[in-house]
Formats: sequence, structure tokens, C-alpha cells
Amino acid sequence: MEKPGHTAPAIVSCPSCAKLNRVDLGRLAAGPRCAACGRAIHLDRPLAVTDATFDRVIGGTATPVLVDFHADWCGPCRMMEPILDNFAGAHAGKLLVLKLDTDANPGIAGRFGIRGIPTMIAFRNGRETARHTGTADLPLLSRLAGV
Repeated sequence: MEKPGHTAPAIVSCPSCAKLNRVDLGRLAAGPRCAACGRAIHLDRPLAVTDATFDRVIGGTATPVLVDFHADWCGPCRMMEPILDNFAGAHAGKLLVLKLDTDANPGIAGRFGIRGIPTMIAFRNGRETARHTGTADLPLLSRLAGV
């Protein structure tokens, strides 16, 4: 349970229109909406980031961030989807779960030296704190993200 007045700022892309929005993860019950299109932004599931938005989202988020570096064609990546959905839902408001398609976003994937997928990288205060390559279960994701 979050304390009244608790703020946990984050910058996220709207899944509908891709506009970046500042939201307060400490106030998820208020139901954040996109400032551009007005649609709900659901933070209980992984949100997509791109080469263009990655640095703003990672740098503008006060809570821990877990990024799934994946590709649509990757079987183990597809196996991770429901696990990451459950993880994001269980930790909504305490951490932000993101996904980056390495085929569509080679700049960030190259910058972080992604050689195998899926790779999960945890960030705090914009800095990498841990990483894991391969499939992972919920306890491993929790240890990785520090939650």
C-alpha cells in the first residue's frame, strides 16, 4: 500500500499513439491517461520502448525499471511474455516493465551489447544494475529487479 502523497514519477509511451507521458506510479488507482489521445495507459503490463524513447523513459523514471530485450520471431522470448505480464501486474506501481524489439531498434540493442535474446536488464536511476540472458522465472525476475 502506497502512502498518501507518495510520488513515483515515470515517463512512458502511450500504447495507442506513442506519445510520451509523465505519470505517477504511486497513483495508479487514478487511472493514468494519455495527454494526447486520452486513452488509458495500463502500467500493469510491459510497455514498448524504442531507440527514440528509451533514454527518456529510463532517465525519467524514479522506480526500478526492467527491460526485456526481445524479438517477435524468438521462441524463448514468446515464452517469457506471460511471465513478464504477470511480473508487471504483480509489481505495478513499484517498478516499470518495458520491452524493446531488438530487430526494430538496433541502436539501443547495440549500445547495451545484446548478443542473445531474451535479455532482461534492470535499471535504477537510469543506470544498469543487473542483467540476465535467457528465460527466467518470477523469483529470478524479482532478484534481478531488486523487488
